[in-house]
Amino acid sequence: MPRFQFKFTQRRVFILTFLFAFLALAFSTIGINEATAFAQAAAEGGAAPADQDSLLTWLLKSLGFEYIIVFLALSFILVALFILNILAARRESVCPGELVATFESQLDNKQYQEAYDLAKTDESFLGTVLSAGLARLSSGYPQAVAAMQEAGADESMKMDHRLSYLALIGTISPMIGLFGTVHGMIESFYEIANGGGTPDANKLAEGISTALLTTLIGLAIAIPAIAGYNILRNLVQRRILEVGATSENLMGRFEKVGNKKK
Repeated sequence: MPRFQFKFTQRRVFILTFLFAFLALAFSTIGINEATAFAQAAAEGGAAPADQDSLLTWLLKSLGFEYIIVFLALSFILVALFILNILAARRESVCPGELVATFESQLDNKQYQEAYDLAKTDESFLGTVLSAGLARLSSGYPQAVAAMQEAGADESMKMDHRLSYLALIGTISPMIGLFGTVHGMIESFYEIANGGGTPDANKLAEGISTALLTTLIGLAIAIPAIAGYNILRNLVQRRILEVGATSENLMGRFEKVGNKKK
């Protein structure tokens, strides 16, 4: 009986993760608007908000709608990219053991066309490298090795580019936090400059709280982004070395092809 299998291709993972991020961002925005409206209604009616909502209301008012949207977008994109890179760095996606066993068995049985078709239809890193090597094998083993190295470098670049977006978020987030810090301090000093001898303490506190909260949240996003980038980069490097060793071991039996043509 055939069994249905859903393959986690990069395009599908990208679409699913970012669709989830968009929906979560939309629902979060609705929740923020409702919380802000509730705080305003409570202030106008003279009723104090409940204790469990006071901290949330203060955080929302201190951050401001613009910073909330920016930080929510960065956090959801970070989660989406992290999941995407984890799925792309799995051994099944880079160097699947089933492909290695089947490919080696077909080579042992001299089923070279079947081995090429298997590697060509496989979407993994190793499948791309093996299919490139077999396609150039008729020109000699050195040419096949060069083709595998070229395909490996291309796939490595794709994985590095995907990882670089994590580092980009880790760099941008503290800058946005620093921007919010400067923004909040400017508002506070503006109140001091125009408040006369007794500036409004509440407005001073709002500016200072904006400065501190944006810095805190920017760092809270940047720290896991940078940590995840370095951890996944090391994992990807190990996977790439594994692909190189496995492909050389599988294609090493064709080393005499180039020597016969000399």
